[in-house]
Amino acid sequence: MKVHLITTGGTIEKIYSEQSGQVENLVAKIDRYLHHLRLPDMQVDVTPLMNKDSLEMTAEDRDLVTATVRAKVVDAPVVITHGTDTMVDTGKLLKLSVGRTGFPVILTGAMTPLGFERSDGLQNLTESLFAARVLAPGFWIVMHNQVFDVEHVRKDRENARFVPA
Repeated sequence: MKVHLITTGGTIEKIYSEQSGQVENLVAKIDRYLHHLRLPDMQVDVTPLMNKDSLEMTAEDRDLVTATVRAKVVDAPVVITHGTDTMVDTGKLLKLSVGRTGFPVILTGAMTPLGFERSDGLQNLTESLFAARVLAPGFWIVMHNQVFDVEHVRKDRENARFVPA
């Protein structure tokens, strides 16, 4: 089975920069983690679009995500790694702009970067790849062993999770 994985950055891809003392989006690292997963019958086609915190994404960035999803979703499910702060906004824009699809479009990310202790990134990525196999066509957020329709979810910042809206 083929799945398109579009990477946009967000916390899932942040690293600690010794120079700045900050956690930043500097280099893409999803490929490195994909190689740790056992996906014997899944072909993951990775398309890195950008490596930004979602609060820094522009309208042009979202247009690029939309155009890429529109082009990719014609032949396979799409998983998008995205910052959690504006993930719902992007999901709703995709649903409005792309419209009906024959495959699911799934947004996922992390509250703690890949590679950090207690990171949720690999779990969310793995669950999203599985969800790409079983979810109906539509626009979804998959985080922390839960699936939400993009129209009925919000980020609960206080508890660092997504909840029904």
